[in-house]
Amino acid sequence: MPPFREVGNRLKERFDGAAKVIAGNDGQSFMPEDSSIKPPGKVDLVYSEESPHFCLPNNTLGSFGTQGRTCVDTSLAEEGCSILCCGRGYTSHDVTEEKNCKCKFEWCCEVKCEKCNETRTVSTCL
Repeated sequence: MPPFREVGNRLKERFDGAAKVIAGNDGQSFMPEDSSIKPPGKVDLVYSEESPHFCLPNNTLGSFGTQGRTCVDTSLAEEGCSILCCGRGYTSHDVTEEKNCKCKFEWCCEVKCEKCNETRTVSTCL
């Protein structure tokens, strides 16, 4: 069995090349909706309906959209602001949180920590 990453990459390639189809007159086959596209083969991915637009809220489907979602401004993957925010842009601001730090175990049976402030940048889709 190939590695999981390879399987995912193959599926993504097929997804990107998927063609919208309509049922053929014989009731057994499918043909591309656009006549300029070659008929799908046995390993091609096809679809008959457009996917919902998950960037925007859709109460019927229970989708909240991506407005207000936290994203990673430095990532080029799905969690990255450029993809997750659907091109609408994002804002970034610094958040300071108090956290336990420099924790030490004291004999017997107690952990004592200092409090430290940690500042991190949080990005949110517009």
